[in-house]
Amino acid sequence: MYKQFQKWAHEYGPIYSIKLGVQTMIVLSDGKAVKELIDKRSASTNERGPHYIAHDLLGNGQRILQMRYGPDWRLSRKLYHRLLTAAAAKTYLPYLELESKKMLYDLSTNPDGFLYHIKRYTNSMAMMVTYGRRVPEYDNPTMREILKSLEKTSSIIQVTSAALADAYPILQWVPAFLFPAKRKAVEHTKTEMSIYLRLWNQVKTAMAQGTQKPCFAADLVTLQKKEGFTDLRAAYVSSGSMEAGTGTSSNNLLGFIQALILFPEALKEAQRELDRVVGDGRLPDLSDRENLPYLRSCVKESLRWMPPVIVGIPHCLSCDETYMGYVLPKGAELLINVWTLNNDPVRYKDPRTFNPARFLKDEQTSFEAATNPDPDLRDHYAFGGGRRLCPGTHLADDILFLAMSKLVWAFDFKPAIINGKEVPPTPERFTQTAVVMPEPYPATIVPRSAKRAAMIKKEWEQARDSLLDDELQWREIPQGMKFTEL
Repeated sequence: MYKQFQKWAHEYGPIYSIKLGVQTMIVLSDGKAVKELIDKRSASTNERGPHYIAHDLLGNGQRILQMRYGPDWRLSRKLYHRLLTAAAAKTYLPYLELESKKMLYDLSTNPDGFLYHIKRYTNSMAMMVTYGRRVPEYDNPTMREILKSLEKTSSIIQVTSAALADAYPILQWVPAFLFPAKRKAVEHTKTEMSIYLRLWNQVKTAMAQGTQKPCFAADLVTLQKKEGFTDLRAAYVSSGSMEAGTGTSSNNLLGFIQALILFPEALKEAQRELDRVVGDGRLPDLSDRENLPYLRSCVKESLRWMPPVIVGIPHCLSCDETYMGYVLPKGAELLINVWTLNNDPVRYKDPRTFNPARFLKDEQTSFEAATNPDPDLRDHYAFGGGRRLCPGTHLADDILFLAMSKLVWAFDFKPAIINGKEVPPTPERFTQTAVVMPEPYPATIVPRSAKRAAMIKKEWEQARDSLLDDELQWREIPQGMKFTEL
C-alpha cells in the first residue's frame, strides 16, 4: 500500500484524496502540507476518525493511539508529557547502559541470533522503563505473553472487515457471531486487560512495599493519588509506553544493521569517527554524543531510510478547512504519507542510498526537528506530528544512539556467506504489522578485534555481578537514580 501511495503522490501531487465507503482520506505527501495542516492547524486536525474494531472494542477505548480528542485523551496525553520529558529520559541512562552491554555480549557470543538479541535489548528497555523489570533473555514468559497479545491485537486490526466497519458504519450492528473480527476483539480485550492490570497492580504493590525500582508506572502510581484516574486508565497508559518501545526501536536497529551491510562506506566512516573520538580502550556512551556528529546523523538517516511506521495513523478534521484551493471537509481523515515524505528526491538526493552525511549539519533532536517551524528543516516523519507527536522521542533518540554507537564500535557487519557466496539482504522487503521491520535476513557479524571482544565480555560480566541479583534483576536502585518529583 505504501508504494501505491507513493505512486499516486507522483501522479496527483502532494495532496490527494481517496474515498473509502462513506469515509474520505486525504493523503499528505509534502512537508509544507504536514506543517500547515497537522502542526499549525492542530486545533482542527487533532481528532481521530472512527475505529470501531481497533479502538472502541479493542481495549474498550483506552488506547491513546486511536483515542478521540476529549477529556480522556487530554488526561492520557498530559500523563505522558509529565513522565517522558527529556530530563526524565536521562534518568533511565543506567538501564540503557546495562542493556546495551548485554546486547553486545549476546552478539559476540552468538552472532547468528542477532535478530533476537536486538529484540531482547529493546524489549528489556521497554519493560524496565515502563514497569521496572528486566527481560534477561529473549524467551521471557511475561514478554512472551505481552508479544502474543500484541500480535493478536495487530491481526484483528488488519483484517479487511475491521476497516469495512469504519467505512460502512451499518456493519457495526452485525451480531458478533456473524462478524468474526468483532467477536475476536471483544474476547481478546478481556485477555489484554488482565495482562495490563496485572502488571500495573504489581507495580502498585511493590511501591507500597518499598521494593519498586524507578520507572514510568511507578511515577504513575504517585500521580494517581493526585489526579484520581482509574486503575484501568493507568494500566493502559503504562502499556502504551511499553507497546511503543517493544517494536519500533528494534525494527529501526535491524534496519540500521541492514543498511551497514548494504552500504559499507557508511559503516567505515562511523567506525573512523568512533576510533578517533573514543578509541579502543572503552565503550562509547551518551556523553560522547556531541563529539560524534556522524553517529548522530546515523540515527536520523536510519529513521528516514527505514522508518518503523511507513504510513501514520490518520488524523481527522473536526471542522472544514481550506488548503491550496481545496476544501477539506469535516470528518475527512488526514494521512501522513511517511514513506513518500522520507523518500522525497527533491529533499534527499538518491533517497534509497543510506547516507548519514546528509544530516551532518543538523544538530536538532528528533523533537526539535519535528517541531521546527520550517518544514524543510525536519529530518524525518517517523514520529508523527502535531499534538499527536510521539511523546517518547527523547528516550528513542537515546536508545538508538547508544545502541548504534556501541554496535559500530564493537563489530563489523557483512553479508552472510551461504554456499560460498555472499547473500546481501534485500531492502524494502518488510514484515508489516502495526509497525514495520525488515524481513528476517542472515548476516555476518564479527568483533572488530580480540581486544574489543574481551572488553565486551568484561564490561557485561562486571555489570552483571555488581548490579544484578540471582534472577538477573536490579539488586538496588541505580546510584544517583530517583523517582520523578511530581
